[in-house]
Amino acid sequence: MIVTFRKVGVLYGGRSAEREVSLMSGQAVCEALQSQGVNAHLFDTGKRSLSELVEQDFDAVFIALHGRYGEDGTLQGALELLSIPYTGSGPMASSLAIDKIMTKRVWLESGLPTPAYREIKSASDLEGLEQALGLPFIMKPPHEGSTLGLVKVQHASEIKAAYEKVKQFDEVVLAEQFVSGREYTVAILGASPLIKHAQATVQALPVIEIIAPGGNYDYEHKYFSDKTQYICPAIVSNDLSAQMRAMSEQAFLALRCEGWARADIMLDAQNNPWLIEINTSPGMTSHSLVPMAAKASGMSFAKLCVHILSQARCKVGLSHRTHLGEGQ
Repeated sequence: MIVTFRKVGVLYGGRSAEREVSLMSGQAVCEALQSQGVNAHLFDTGKRSLSELVEQDFDAVFIALHGRYGEDGTLQGALELLSIPYTGSGPMASSLAIDKIMTKRVWLESGLPTPAYREIKSASDLEGLEQALGLPFIMKPPHEGSTLGLVKVQHASEIKAAYEKVKQFDEVVLAEQFVSGREYTVAILGASPLIKHAQATVQALPVIEIIAPGGNYDYEHKYFSDKTQYICPAIVSNDLSAQMRAMSEQAFLALRCEGWARADIMLDAQNNPWLIEINTSPGMTSHSLVPMAAKASGMSFAKLCVHILSQARCKVGLSHRTHLGEGQ
């Protein structure tokens, strides 16, 4: 497939706590697109305004932003108003997926397994957490990246201090049952068949197992350390692999995601998989997992970027601009 573009913007940087990673993702995506003959240009949304974005007259934009003001539906809504086609999920799916608490509610309503949780709005909500979730349990900000601000509470005496630490990142804190076991992630490509004008079917890529030092897959080990091991495809039974891939596709569809995403899963001691969260604008750095899974399925990083870009469109309404064309 050959996809033609006139001018493409790669939105990166931004203003979230994940700006540093987004700068790396955007640079990698832009270089990959350029290597495929795409007229791609970097655009830092953390330093440049929407009016400047309009002045660039992009045919479409590739969103390489992570976290707030890029992955949470706010930018997607602005792009809808500006009629600029964009990659990934629309405003509703983006806003749901960035909110780990709302994501859990949707998944539970859809019959998908996710660990028990409590929403902590104030210190008074800390009472009874130990009894409700058991020890240890996890505390994390529900509107940040998967590892930012995450604290593992080992003892009841640590609960208040953990809460004080996590609430620096968010007004609300998510307390979640800890699943002790192996860690996996599944990348999903394609548009939801439930969405009108969808250009592709949903496809889960090979499962990846993540083995972090001491089981601590924190921000440093996720993006910068060379000590974390990734096994792709994961060494699991065909049945378990199929189960995790199907679960990830169902999680993607339940939230009405589109384009691409990455679902994180924990496998407990009884080999039961539990959905932890889903990222609608995953990292695209040298340590990133979606490119790793794509490579295992025979797709290069550059081809992956072109594939994601080929589905760029406005989701809420039809754009008055010309959509991306395809030719053989």
